Amino acid sequence: QVALLDIDICGPSIPKMMGLEGEQVHQSGSGWSPVYVEENLGVMSVGFLLSSPDDAVIWRGPKKNGLIKQFLRDVDWGEIDYLIVDTPPGTSDEHLSIVQYLSAAHIDGAVIITTPQEVSLQDVRKEINFCHKVKLPIIGVVENMSGFICPKCKNESQIFPPTTGGAEKMCQNLNVSLLGKVPLDPQIGK
Repeated sequence: QVALLDIDICGPSIPKMMGLEGEQVHQSGSGWSPVYVEENLGVMSVGFLLSSPDDAVIWRGPKKNGLIKQFLRDVDWGEIDYLIVDTPPGTSDEHLSIVQYLSAAHIDGAVIITTPQEVSLQDVRKEINFCHKVKLPIIGVVENMSGFICPKCKNESQIFPPTTGGAEKMCQNLNVSLLGKVPLDPQIGK
């Protein structure tokens, strides 16, 4: 049983990525019911609470923290084996809150996602530093949008060239595991 919690409060993308736009959460006697993709995959996101996916969420830290705490306390996940938490880019209130709220649960660690461009890698280096400072183990890094394989000729192109060596070089420099590279796939954007 897997629970996917989207705590990117100001930019909730999980409903779109999982094909769940337009879904809503329901209140029951035991709390909020997550939206289920499959019988064994439940999802919760502030995106399900908005009247439109284009609505802006303009909240300060305390209100964001309150919603994260409410998601952790009031969502009726049932028995779960894994809790996957999607956070916003960078290091912000959401990151501090989730680490604080889950500290007693003995978090396995963070999987950090990047793209090959230096601007993304710069943020990821800060996230790695954040993990070290809060003593959150780093499982590893995944490089997303890592090349594009042409569906016709099967040649690979670097749409986002890793000018500074990409995630591979960064992971070597920071002694962090590179878990893999995921190519750019136009089907995912549909």
